[in-house]
Amino acid sequence: DRVPETIWVENVRGVDGGDREAVARELAACRCCATAVGPKVLPQVLPNLAAGLELRRAQGRGPLDVILCENMREAAAFVRAGLQKLLPADFPLDDMVGLVETSIGKMVPIMSEADRAADPLLVFAEAYNTLICDANGFRNPLPDVPGLDPKQNMKAYVDRKSFIHNLGHALCAYLGYLEDPALRYTWEAVQHPRVGPAVRAGMWESGRALIAAYPEEFNEANQAAHIEDLLSRFANQALGDTLHRVGRDLTRKLAREDRVIGALLCDLAHGVEPTLTALCAAAALQFRAPDEHGELFPPDREFLETVVPQGLEHVLTVVCGLGTDTAQDRAARAAIGRAVQDIAA
Repeated sequence: DRVPETIWVENVRGVDGGDREAVARELAACRCCATAVGPKVLPQVLPNLAAGLELRRAQGRGPLDVILCENMREAAAFVRAGLQKLLPADFPLDDMVGLVETSIGKMVPIMSEADRAADPLLVFAEAYNTLICDANGFRNPLPDVPGLDPKQNMKAYVDRKSFIHNLGHALCAYLGYLEDPALRYTWEAVQHPRVGPAVRAGMWESGRALIAAYPEEFNEANQAAHIEDLLSRFANQALGDTLHRVGRDLTRKLAREDRVIGALLCDLAHGVEPTLTALCAAAALQFRAPDEHGELFPPDREFLETVVPQGLEHVLTVVCGLGTDTAQDRAARAAIGRAVQDIAA
């Protein structure tokens, strides 16, 4: 019952990101810009941003708002620290730049080679156009943009994105592949008689923990509405989102602050038993869903061939960042260890 629609985006132009002077001129002339390059590439953008801010100040212009669309916790602090290293010590950074964190909800699948060959500018995306952002990050008046949804407590919504939406994708991928390696799409996982209920239950582990963490923002009703909306969107066959896409990049997705281990620690901190979240982490070590050519994501192949064979304790320490000094970390390690044993049984 979802009908694909083609939308033409017009009145745009491009500037080569390798031309720092040209980028600086663009940044000096605008009031608001955005990044959407991912945590690994974001540091490469900062020199251009710093150059733009210096030119902006030299021209006597006001602050620049930078909307950080990075699916990254503490993105503003990361960018601020990076800019401080690149700008003069006396540069009035807080006066000249607004660093606006976001919670990115729109799902965009990997484009197939055939689609890219047909039109390199074509992008598939779901019809979801709400951008949650930090109301307190702006230095200029809020832009009048449809779908922009400023929030006062941004941390709550960044955590909700990571620990419910992103965790939900991880549950689809890792539990789906564990149950049936022939599953290819998120919609197949959601509709599977065993995987689908497990995905929902795993998302609810985070849902309950986040209600405890942010009672002023979340309750049973709005968490239920959010989880059911996500599951409906995961089940969108027209989007064609794959388990390979939502599960790949294992070392990032198993990092301490990311969707699986971060959610597990949040559960433990708020008295929620993280049974399915721990199972998700354990199942990730078995994840080998291929791309359209039958190949693994190259960093995942290296992880599975060189890191995983060193043993669970090594993975938990080096990849997941879980120590043994705190009761919470020890409980997280134990929960994942039990889940690994359950899979092997």
